[in-house]
Amino acid sequence: MGQTDDNHVKILFRYHSPVLEEWTVETMWAEIVDAEKGLYKLDSIPFYGPLVASDDIIFAEYDNDEERLTYKKTVENSGNSIVTVVIIDNTTDINYIRDIFKELGCLSERVNDRYFSMEVLANNNYHFIKQKLTNLEDKGIIDYAEPCLSDNHRQQI
Repeated sequence: MGQTDDNHVKILFRYHSPVLEEWTVETMWAEIVDAEKGLYKLDSIPFYGPLVASDDIIFAEYDNDEERLTYKKTVENSGNSIVTVVIIDNTTDINYIRDIFKELGCLSERVNDRYFSMEVLANNNYHFIKQKLTNLEDKGIIDYAEPCLSDNHRQQI
């Protein structure tokens, strides 16, 4: 079933990614909330998908075709947002950019040397993060997308 310890499992997500502009599959870790009811709390930062954000409560069930726990729907939104960032300036180190956002309270997961996905926690003021993203984009250093922006963060723009 993909379980690694008594409290976490891997869940498969299949969705159309606006970032990749294609159907994709991603597996993410989730904390077991109530396995009998199929409830899990996402404990990963999604790389490409618009469906969920970290800490969302989701419903998943075992899918015989996929042969694993598979995402079915979001039950409760955490209020967190996901922003994806691509480094377009070849002279800029990805970790330098990740550290800028880490100082603003945004943890991230790196996909490769040019792309990372970061979470914006519900209680973070997105206005300042958005300003930094826009500033770096205007300088030609990054490009970014907001595949999963919470209502709270939308209101702060």
